[in-house]
Amino acid sequence: EVQLQASGGGLVQAGGSLRLSCAGSGFSFEDFAIGWFRQAPGKEHERVSCISSTDDATYYADSVKGRFTISSDKAKNTVHLQMNSLKPEDTAVYYCVVVPSGDYVCPGEDDYWGQGTLVTVSS
Repeated sequence: EVQLQASGGGLVQAGGSLRLSCAGSGFSFEDFAIGWFRQAPGKEHERVSCISSTDDATYYADSVKGRFTISSDKAKNTVHLQMNSLKPEDTAVYYCVVVPSGDYVCPGEDDYWGQGTLVTVSS
């Protein structure tokens, strides 16, 4: 059974940093693509960043480029999202999503979702 456990959310002031983690099980960390999606109140899901086991290919939404960094720790079956220079508009519930295939850079919304972790950025 594919399972994802997200952690690391919290309350931070604008300009601050947070590190989200997504621990995965039930799939191979040699063959996957994991993405972070977020949903702000009243808005649709937004794909934020992804990483693939194939050459560690990455994707970043324009809104987070230069501020967020995604990485994988295959020894710990974990993907991290380092978020720096946070802005109030980054406030959202962040979800990690996985497709158990390295053929993709990003999973889709119909793949496996973990529970969310809330990030609140105060101004």
